[in-house]
Amino acid sequence: MMRQVREQRAVTCWRSSIVNLAFLKLLIVTVFLFKEKTSFQASASTFESDVTALNMISRGWQAVNLGWSGNDPCGSSWRGVTCDKRTSTKVTQLSLSAVGLNGRLLPSISNLVNLQLLDLSFNPNLTGPIPETIGNMINLKLSLNLQGCSFSGPIPPSLGNLTNLGFLALNGNKLTGGIPYSLGGLRAVYWFDLSENLLSGSLPVSSASPNNIGLDNITTAVHFHLYSNNLSGPIPKEICSLPNLIHLLLDDNQLSGFIPAEISNLSKLLILRLDNNNFEGGVPSSINEISSLTELHLSNNNLNGSLPDLSSLHQLMLLRLSANMFTPEAVPTWILNLTDLQTIEMDHDNLIGAIPPSLFNLPYLEAVSFQSNRINGSLQFNQVTSSLTEVSLENNSITDVVFFNNNVFNISLGGNPVCSDNRYHLSSVVCFASGQQSWFPQPTLCEITCADSTTLNPQTCACAFALLILFQFNAPSFSDFNLTRVNSLETQLEAHFGLSSKQVVVGSANFTDDHKLVANVLIFPAGSNVQTQVSNIISQLSLQNVSLPDFGPFLVTPLSGLPTATKNSSSLGLGPIVGICIGVAVVFFVLLAIGIYAFRQKRRADKAEAISKPFASWGAGSKDSGSAPNLKGARWFPYTELKKATNNFSDSNQIGAGGYGKVYKGILLTGEVVAIKRAEGGSLQGATEFKNEIELLSRVHHRNLVGLIGFCYEQGEQMLVYEYMSNGTIREHIFSKDSSEDFHWRRRLEIALGSAKGLSYLHELANPPIIHRDVKSANILLDDKLVAKVADFGLSKLVDDGKAHVSTQVKGTMGYLDPEYYMTQQLTDKSDVYSFGVVLLELVTARQPIEKGKYIVREVRTALDKGGFQALRALLDPSLRFYPNRDMESYINLALRCLEETASKRPSMGEVAIELEILLANVSSTGFTGSNAHGRTNDQVEDTINLKNSSEAGDPSFHYSGGFLVPTAIEPK
Repeated sequence: MMRQVREQRAVTCWRSSIVNLAFLKLLIVTVFLFKEKTSFQASASTFESDVTALNMISRGWQAVNLGWSGNDPCGSSWRGVTCDKRTSTKVTQLSLSAVGLNGRLLPSISNLVNLQLLDLSFNPNLTGPIPETIGNMINLKLSLNLQGCSFSGPIPPSLGNLTNLGFLALNGNKLTGGIPYSLGGLRAVYWFDLSENLLSGSLPVSSASPNNIGLDNITTAVHFHLYSNNLSGPIPKEICSLPNLIHLLLDDNQLSGFIPAEISNLSKLLILRLDNNNFEGGVPSSINEISSLTELHLSNNNLNGSLPDLSSLHQLMLLRLSANMFTPEAVPTWILNLTDLQTIEMDHDNLIGAIPPSLFNLPYLEAVSFQSNRINGSLQFNQVTSSLTEVSLENNSITDVVFFNNNVFNISLGGNPVCSDNRYHLSSVVCFASGQQSWFPQPTLCEITCADSTTLNPQTCACAFALLILFQFNAPSFSDFNLTRVNSLETQLEAHFGLSSKQVVVGSANFTDDHKLVANVLIFPAGSNVQTQVSNIISQLSLQNVSLPDFGPFLVTPLSGLPTATKNSSSLGLGPIVGICIGVAVVFFVLLAIGIYAFRQKRRADKAEAISKPFASWGAGSKDSGSAPNLKGARWFPYTELKKATNNFSDSNQIGAGGYGKVYKGILLTGEVVAIKRAEGGSLQGATEFKNEIELLSRVHHRNLVGLIGFCYEQGEQMLVYEYMSNGTIREHIFSKDSSEDFHWRRRLEIALGSAKGLSYLHELANPPIIHRDVKSANILLDDKLVAKVADFGLSKLVDDGKAHVSTQVKGTMGYLDPEYYMTQQLTDKSDVYSFGVVLLELVTARQPIEKGKYIVREVRTALDKGGFQALRALLDPSLRFYPNRDMESYINLALRCLEETASKRPSMGEVAIELEILLANVSSTGFTGSNAHGRTNDQVEDTINLKNSSEAGDPSFHYSGGFLVPTAIEPK
């Protein structure tokens, strides 16, 4: 028995020795492996200086849980910290917008020497001065965004050292003192915003500076926002030399003196706000030379003399001249030339006489305000535009008014003799003073009580976390915030942030006394990572990366903070937790050591193979199979070749830009001219997605599709090389004033037909079929022979397995989106047909899909409903208005069938192409191009009669349907 026990012990000891020996060997291997690995990690961990700087900065912020723990911000995902993507060793961005920072910004911020973006916006408890040391951060180039905080004291002159900075926002603080001359050193700034502070003194310019530097040196500035301060003195004429300004907002200050005549040098200016100041003298006539101007605000100054003649400002949408001291004169007739005008306000301006009745018939006019003048006589509303919503004529001398049954606008006549005349029996509403317009949604029918942390979404009758944002639109061109504009704002925000319908809700809105629109907007992000979504939304809004063209420049203020993450409590102390973590880590790394070693060896082999075979490592790091893309006619380009072809991607070679990045013209080593589309930033795809796009593009070959020549997938770059289209997009031709002669009716039909054939190929001949999903005039290009080719398949979708639709997130361009696709998220080839219908209308109206708040599809239908084709002629491109009815009516009929609300009622792209081919053949047979036509020729009239007679005689090829002559084979069902 004892012998058996001794033998068992010996076996156990032997086995234990074997195990211990194996474990010892494994530890030795681990030491050698991790010696190299530790060296690699040391080189890849965050710079110690950056870690020290971040820890020092956080000491200035009291009671803020940032989740900054450990010694490697780049490896531990510290909140708001972004590091260099290639090395992950240096901190390049610090973005802590609306996270509840409380305290001060310490001078140690300047120790982040590699920082390119600093965003601390919307932390109202962040106080104290802006550190002077911030001017040492010479690598700041993307953004310095400190808006919406409570910084006080002067603006540090050292900010002028940030010569590479592109975006500066110090607005919405409590900054005092003057604007430093040194800010003229910001030679790369395009966004310059110091508004809504307590700044005083004059506008600093180089001629008044001992160092010959001032704001007039910021020649890259596009947005110049200095409103709502205490600035004084005149506008220096040097400010008028900034060549790229589109917004000059100086309202609500104490500026004085004359408005300089040199203001006309601002040839790109869209919005000029000088209201609520102390300017005097006359309005310079040179303002009439700023042909790009869409808004002019001069109210509440001391301007005198005659009213300016602004008849050349044909793009003007808003005009405010109220409360000045102009010489008494009649309502100027040059207003009738401003056919784009939406809002006109001339209160307290010494206007006399009667109002021309035709003023109320300006096509886009929404609001007229001539309060407290000396307007008299009869008020005639015999011709009134359908867009008119508000007429304010209080406190005048109007004695007679003539309404018509179809007048549906609001009118205020309080304080006029006509209101006390018993003959008219005007209601108290008409004779009561008007107030500021407000908008509130209809009361919700939801009977739900939400928890404190959630908000009721009235669109879905569900409780969810809501980000509440206060929008302040500083220069809206309109005065009527109606349901259409509410829907437009909601839709644009949803489209930009990739949200679905009903995730953005406008809660209320009103116009302020200084004509700004303030709107409360609720955004309901969905999914698991709500906090990240909210941070992204706030950041993009604060950095002005969101385009809301219908509403003009805006500011935002988040009124609700980020959702807080749920934390589980633990009864373990710090010591046991550390011990457990170390034990688990040791076991894990020991078991993983051999695998890491094998992986590193394979990686070295793969890298060597990639040098000789560019596709060998395709898709590495993703779920891709690693195989090279299945190319048909497209080839791989090395990065160095494309860099050389574009002269190092120089600005002079850039021919386009968009959300994806930039497009460059390049010349290959073979001498071939190409267009190179280079993805940037957030548009970079994963390897699998990029591979799929290349395979898709290389597979489609058609005369009317832009051909893919090749691609580059190297050094973090994703580039596509296309054939070069020398004549740009059809959008450029549609809206060009110089191309009308070459862009005659026949040419437009040829372009429409070519585009239809390209899309028909994608829908019906490609295998599997392809839905483009972003058909628009900007994605149809013209080659050197003006042949139309459909381009940009970045959003395209394949339809597999015989399915009729693809369920997908809604993407596309506002104004072109199929409403059925938008509502159901079911994408079909008829979605492309709808978008193409919008393009067809663009081709004949030369109007954008959404222009000045009006949707071209609705405008065309309304005109036809009111007065038939004759009423529609006013919407057509002037060069086409005299074209014979027959073909134009057929064309419009085709476009409207493409734009049917229900997809099943729309023709296919193949049917559209057939109809366009018939129309083009008819033009060819008559020899009529429309370029110099002012009426029908005898041949054309005879041709029309012959066609009609053939239909009446039983010719099966054509017949009349809905008042239009259409081919029998493609009659709409």
